[in-house]
Amino acid sequence: MSRASWDALIAACALPRLDARAIAEQASGRSRTWLIAHGDESAEPAAAHAFDTLAARRRAGEPLAYVLGWREFHGRRFEVGPAVLVPRPETEGLVDAALERLDGVPAPRLLDLGTGSGAIAATLALERPDAAVLATDASAEALAVARANATRLGATGVGFALGDWWAALPPGGAPFDAIVSNPPYIADADPHLLDPALRHEPPGALASGPEGLDAIGTIVAGAPARLVAGGWLLLEHGRDQGPAVRDRLLRAGFEGVATLPDLQGLDRVSVGRRPQPAAGDRVV
Repeated sequence: MSRASWDALIAACALPRLDARAIAEQASGRSRTWLIAHGDESAEPAAAHAFDTLAARRRAGEPLAYVLGWREFHGRRFEVGPAVLVPRPETEGLVDAALERLDGVPAPRLLDLGTGSGAIAATLALERPDAAVLATDASAEALAVARANATRLGATGVGFALGDWWAALPPGGAPFDAIVSNPPYIADADPHLLDPALRHEPPGALASGPEGLDAIGTIVAGAPARLVAGGWLLLEHGRDQGPAVRDRLLRAGFEGVATLPDLQGLDRVSVGRRPQPAAGDRVV
């Protein structure tokens, strides 16, 4: 019996062409360029079976990143799975905002709260090799993924701690020059949580209270005591949460409070700076 070509498999799988090609790359071990040039060649039985299996998972609504086992973030591949949230392009703006504010700060100490896949922490460490980055998560499974990503990418400046938000930090630790987080920020009853793709991701990384602001409130309340004077807190949040997050930052005593847009022009990251001490104040 003749074997189907890659072009035929891609055409018959009932998936968007970009998804189908990405799955074909994964199943065949070939590049997209090779598949375009050699799409009329027959697929080996094992590769065709792998393609059919992966395509079925995608048709069932599983995120493409989970099907492939990886997602690109800031130009690097991060391994992902059901234990961690799939890194989004919007979160690259959080990393860029942190790097901009750390420009000129020598050997900064950074904290990534709720690291998930480790995409934020590892990227910061790779972009700033002089930095010491601590990545925390309440999930041991997520920390294992983050640690594996950091090791594979050579992000040697990242340490890891297990615990729920501030409980992960050892008592009496030195303060940080910047704290970053992409916490859960969807309201518990938000209908978007019924999206088939989101149902595959860890609920604890998505929803946080009736307004989606419980985790953000916890982070903002505890951040001033963990930042150096002049240190920054940077938080990703939902597109309609900018005013609420800025209000919390201002009430916690932060200065320079602002909300930054994502590539679509939507509110996405809010930042605030712990004030510098006034003349005569003791510096912590």
